[in-house]
Amino acid sequence: MPVNTSELSPAPSLFSPVTLGKIELANRIVMAPLTRVRAGTSGIPGDLMVEYYRQRASVGLIITEGTYPDHASQGWVGEPGIATEEQAAGWQRVTEAVHAQGGRIVMQIMHAGRAAHPDINGGRRVLAPSATAIDGKVFTEKGEQPFPTPEAMTTAEARTALENFVTAARRAVEAGADGVEIHGANGYLLHQFLSPAANQRTDEYGGSPQNRAGFVVDVVTEVAKAIGPERVGLRISPEISIGDVFETDRDDVLATYGTLVDRLRPLGLAYLSVLHSEPGGELVQELRRRFDGKLIVNSGFLGGQTTREDAMQRIEADHADAVVVGRALIANPDLVERWQNGHPENEPRPELFYAPSAEGYTDYPFLQAD
Repeated sequence: MPVNTSELSPAPSLFSPVTLGKIELANRIVMAPLTRVRAGTSGIPGDLMVEYYRQRASVGLIITEGTYPDHASQGWVGEPGIATEEQAAGWQRVTEAVHAQGGRIVMQIMHAGRAAHPDINGGRRVLAPSATAIDGKVFTEKGEQPFPTPEAMTTAEARTALENFVTAARRAVEAGADGVEIHGANGYLLHQFLSPAANQRTDEYGGSPQNRAGFVVDVVTEVAKAIGPERVGLRISPEISIGDVFETDRDDVLATYGTLVDRLRPLGLAYLSVLHSEPGGELVQELRRRFDGKLIVNSGFLGGQTTREDAMQRIEADHADAVVVGRALIANPDLVERWQNGHPENEPRPELFYAPSAEGYTDYPFLQAD
């Protein structure tokens, strides 16, 4: 019999709305969690950060830069925190500014693990799954220094780190965030637990792929209990070898991350965010199927800048429900309008990405009215 086309839903586009858990997005452009190091030594978001996020509120969802849950977990100079009430009050000004523009914002909570340094975290201990150091250097207030050899967390210390994630998530939501994204990617603490190269533990969180996935499952589960699963996203980066977190065995990767998403699936999380060079490839789409929830993808971090055509193709090919965009949003606070109407874009200025000032941060021009 003939199909009644009036009853069919239109195919989603980059500019159509989507709901992630309890978070309603006006479009499917998601602002990447971009490290911008403008929070000073206090880790408190100030006027500059308020303006930066306010300017970009037209995207479907802002994911904040990585934000440390406790002082020892700070990973770089100028990183904001959510470890104190003063930091939370600074973030509340940010969330209020974004909401006043009709935007949505979630806070990415990030524990650096062995990527921390005593000259960044105030002389505190550096803890990680195992006592293996990153082969490289990190920028500190005293200049570049080798990464330290971390102390291997005891099971009790791992539990304390978990509790700090939960406290940070509660504080973020109380500060007005629409939700949180747990950072399980890019070589930081949770990714370190997932990787056999960084995790050499012999307790319940080490050894098999199932055990290595366990700590991330426990963190996400407890955060979901605290603030509601429909306000929680998880970011992962399988096979992305950042910070010596090597994942070179596809079978092990699938076993580890497959276990992870299988165990998280019943929670009903808001979304899964995957950083991978092939968002439409077999691995990412298998994880998407097993997660059985909303997927957002990001490939721009790994090569060239994500373009309008890239982002549109991801949605039209049904590779994801939303697309994470980074550098284009640094340079174009009104990117949604530019992409929707085919306007030219500002070029980003990479030399100012990590500067302390407004230059290259809040001074990119908006489109001028005709």
